Amino acid sequence: MRIAVVGAGLIGRAHIGHVRSCPGTTLSAVVDPTDAARAEAAALGVAWHPSLEDLLAGERPDGVILATPNRLHVPGGLACVAAGLPVLVEKPIADEAAAAFRLAEAAEAAGVPVLVGHHRRHSPLIAQARETVRSGRLGRITAVSGLCWFRKSASYFDAAPWRREPGGGVVLINLVHVVDDLRNLCGDVVSVQAVTSSAARGFPVEDTAAIILRFASGALGTLSVSDAVAAPWSWEMTSGENKVYPRTDQACYLVGGTDGSLSVPRLDVWRHADERAWFGPIASERIVTPDEDPLARQILHFRDVVRGEAAPVIDAREGARTLATTLAVLESARIGAPVTVGDT
Repeated sequence: MRIAVVGAGLIGRAHIGHVRSCPGTTLSAVVDPTDAARAEAAALGVAWHPSLEDLLAGERPDGVILATPNRLHVPGGLACVAAGLPVLVEKPIADEAAAAFRLAEAAEAAGVPVLVGHHRRHSPLIAQARETVRSGRLGRITAVSGLCWFRKSASYFDAAPWRREPGGGVVLINLVHVVDDLRNLCGDVVSVQAVTSSAARGFPVEDTAAIILRFASGALGTLSVSDAVAAPWSWEMTSGENKVYPRTDQACYLVGGTDGSLSVPRLDVWRHADERAWFGPIASERIVTPDEDPLARQILHFRDVVRGEAAPVIDAREGARTLATTLAVLESARIGAPVTVGDT
């Protein structure tokens, strides 16, 4: 499969590497207006185009990966759908929910697959956790808890000052991943109540948020996220999937059911031995999974989507629902009341 990568920033370069190493795929073009991208394309011996429009006018790859800024995801996705090209759109799928649902509707009407780049959907750890929850082994899910605590350095914000401004806070940069993880594990969220704070850093945008989630199943969830806490409880530090982070033997999500509970990503299943009561013995069993790179698995899956051999594990509508749920956090904090999560 001939895959073109649009956007040669940090994540775009990662996609370029995975496309080149994935069995059954080849990099057909790099699309980015910068001189650095043009030089990289020349070094790799592939075509270079300054824009997606130029790519679509000059050649037809089998599939496209959009690793552009968020505001360009929907226009680029719509252009690929109009051209009949399967597309992997980086997350979040859009910068506003209405635009995300427009892309979903266009893709569905045209029958063109759109895969959203929530790469943790391809994590063996998340896949095993989902299987455990959906198997019924935990009974009826009643409570969910998530932590996303870490301390970003001053240089992180100095390198990209937009991160200090609205649209660049911890909710849209980091919490969107957690929201998708919990939706994947426990189903749709129907309402959100949240408060945010910028007290730690004093930026115009939030550095901390506390959230209550109501799932369609009736389960309730609590989330706490902060980029101003020195702590080991985040996906990056607990999963070990991104080797640039130190790994801790901790969990960042807990899923509780009437018959048992699960820690993620440790994958410890806790159950009472006999009576399911708090005074009876309780023990854990750890589930072991392979150590694989979710980004590499994502490209393998996209290859199969392009071939028509698989449906996207997270399509445009599902990506739009994750975005709408995440944006509801900011809206709830703004108005000081619960917000219903819609599908429009």
